[in-house]
Amino acid sequence: MDGERSRLLKARFAETGAFDPKEWEDFLSALESGELAATSRNAEGNWQAVTWVKKAILSGFKAGGAVAWDWPGGAVDRPAFPPRRFGLIDGVRIVPGGSSARRGAYLAPGVVVMPPSYINVGAYIGAGTMVDSHVLVGSCARIGEGVHLSAGAQIGGVLEPPQARPVVIEDGVFVGGLCGIFEGIVVCRNAVLAPGLILSGSTPIFDLTLEKQWTGVVPENAVVVPGARPAKGMFAQAGGLSLQAPIIVKYRDSGTDASVSLEAALR
Repeated sequence: MDGERSRLLKARFAETGAFDPKEWEDFLSALESGELAATSRNAEGNWQAVTWVKKAILSGFKAGGAVAWDWPGGAVDRPAFPPRRFGLIDGVRIVPGGSSARRGAYLAPGVVVMPPSYINVGAYIGAGTMVDSHVLVGSCARIGEGVHLSAGAQIGGVLEPPQARPVVIEDGVFVGGLCGIFEGIVVCRNAVLAPGLILSGSTPIFDLTLEKQWTGVVPENAVVVPGARPAKGMFAQAGGLSLQAPIIVKYRDSGTDASVSLEAALR
């Protein structure tokens, strides 16, 4: 992601804080080709925000305005972010029925999008990923290769502040139905999230296998299920109240692999 076009765009934005129409088109095209992204790995292997890319995306919103787009049912949005249109050359399967993506979203060849789903500007979705029905992939979220986002999953993006890391879902992760993943949490390779989990960057995750607590990250191969823990205080005790407590019950093995392999036949 350090090609000549990227370097020129970065230098231009650093100089002016904005793009002219041709530069803006180059910027959206670079995002859509995967040449640019809103996240990157640093020398230590940790995910971080690419601040200037997020600032550039924000500049499109700050420019304001509204325009009507030629889209089924009609659409009115910021002029900087037309709906993205796909063709056979993109190698992406967009099943008809109401899905849409904004310009500036990257969908690699082999991605399948079931209707209705929405993919926001700056999102990055790796090859072979399944985006099932009623899925949101938020602004600047990063989804790896071979990921399954089950029906109703909500993958939050983080656009502001620019230095904040967006949600990252690494390769091979299985996200169960109706999961909500927010606030810049990183879900590491091949993890399995059971249906209904709500995770954020500040959610404590309790590991029964390693007997430790994780925050801001789901470790590689972890199998996480919804759980509960008693709330503190006399009032909570009297009412039998409890708090959400995501629990790692095991780490992925051949049995887990078999239970999440069904989507391969659908791609």
